[in-house]
Amino acid sequence: MRAFLHIFLVIFNSVLLFNPGFAIRCYQCSTGTDPKGVDNCGAYAGFKKDMHIPVDCSSEESVTPGTFCMKETQQGPKGFIWDGRWRHVIRRCASVAETGVTGVCNWGVRENGIYWEQCYCSEDGCNNAFKFKSNIIVLITVSVMCFLLTR
Repeated sequence: MRAFLHIFLVIFNSVLLFNPGFAIRCYQCSTGTDPKGVDNCGAYAGFKKDMHIPVDCSSEESVTPGTFCMKETQQGPKGFIWDGRWRHVIRRCASVAETGVTGVCNWGVRENGIYWEQCYCSEDGCNNAFKFKSNIIVLITVSVMCFLLTR
């Protein structure tokens, strides 16, 4: 019985931690590819999730393969948006964060006055569905139960 529980625990942990179904899915769009007068990527109006389907970042469908999501915004230096200031947004998968950290946004102003912001995250649609944290809770619960049962 004890050997069976140890084998079960090893297999269960392997399935939880190495399941290929947990590849991150990110929204993918760019205002640079929007038709004139159309805002599909949420540069000026809010981003409409129901108009987009997140892509699997490990698939050929992804423009840039990666392990987390990125949103980059650039904005022209002129006055307010209503004064003609332009805005450019890119949403995609990313493989390397410039800072090496996800869950943060970096921003700055270039020498030519263009404001930029890059945000990185590591959850589905956070560009929303699978959360690794819930698997950790299940993993710990099952591990404790197996440990208690083998005592």
